[in-house]
Amino acid sequence: MMERRKEERLKVINEITISVIAADKVIPIKKGFPYNYSKDISAHGTKIQSNILLPVDTLLKIELKLNALGRQITSLGKVKWIKVNIDDKSYDEGVEFIDTPGEAIEKIKFYISQIRKLHRADKQDQEFRQPLNKD
Repeated sequence: MMERRKEERLKVINEITISVIAADKVIPIKKGFPYNYSKDISAHGTKIQSNILLPVDTLLKIELKLNALGRQITSLGKVKWIKVNIDDKSYDEGVEFIDTPGEAIEKIKFYISQIRKLHRADKQDQEFRQPLNKD
């Protein structure tokens, strides 16, 4: 199957607050709902997990907390696909960012680059700490 994503996604969990945009009014989703978080992110979109079924083409306002940087990004997004998780009665939903300010995209790209640098440094540190085999 051909990969259609424009950029590789970083698999990292971030807290989100989502609001569904319907016509010309915003319908907030209660903050008490569990499982409102993103599971991965790229400069073009994110995969969210929620206990609310959001149909394909639903327009969302997403407030994404970038945990490692302590920053928050606000963006509009459109649901592109849905996967039902039967075990925990939740939904994975692929969301494409739309009409996102350039500054927000740059923050996301910076965030992704910083997390990747941390992962590389951790991996190198772990390799360095591996005991040598004495044959």
